[in-house]
Amino acid sequence: MQARPAARLTVLSGPSGVGKDSVIEMVRARSPWVWLSVSVTTRPRRDNEVDGVHYHFVDRAEFERMIRSDQLLEWAEFAGNLYGTPRAPVTARLRAGEPVLLKIDLQGARQVRKAMPEAQLVFLAPPSWAELERRLIGRGTDDPETIRQRFAHAREELAAEAEFDVTVVNDSVVRAADELVGLLGSPALL
Repeated sequence: MQARPAARLTVLSGPSGVGKDSVIEMVRARSPWVWLSVSVTTRPRRDNEVDGVHYHFVDRAEFERMIRSDQLLEWAEFAGNLYGTPRAPVTARLRAGEPVLLKIDLQGARQVRKAMPEAQLVFLAPPSWAELERRLIGRGTDDPETIRQRFAHAREELAAEAEFDVTVVNDSVVRAADELVGLLGSPALL
C-alpha cells in the first residue's frame, strides 16, 4: 500500500462552469478532515450567507489594512469588490498537519505560487470545450454578453493549464473528487 502524501496546501482552480463547487462539496462530504479556507471580501453579505462560513465580510479600509500588514496569502479585485485568502488560518492548519484546500482563480493561484512555492496547484479541467459551453449555457443564469465574457475568460484560464502541477478532468464529480482527495494528503494523526 502506497503512503499518502503529507498534508499540504492545495489550490484548486479552473474555468467558470467546470464544477469546482460541486467537486469541493463532494470532497467535504466524503473527507471532512480537509480544511477549506474561508475567503475575506468587501462585497456585501447576501441574505443566505453567514459571516465566517461563506466569507469573512469586512469593509474596504479593513481589507486594505490586511494587505498592508501582509495578512493575505493572495488577493484580487473583481467588480469593485476585494477578495482574498487570510494567511494566518492557512499556516496554522498546515502547522497542525491538516490538508488545506483553497478554491481561487488563476491570478490568486499565481500569487500563492510566489508566496508558498511548495503549494500544490491543481487545475480542474472540463472533459471538452463543448461540455464546458454546455454547462455554462445550461446554467440559465447569465445573459448572452456575460456568457461571451465567461467563454473568453475560460479560454485564458485553459491556456494557463501548464502552470499547474496536476490536472484533474471533471468528467465525473465523484471521480474528480476522489482524485483530488488523493492529492490532498492526509491529516497528521491518521
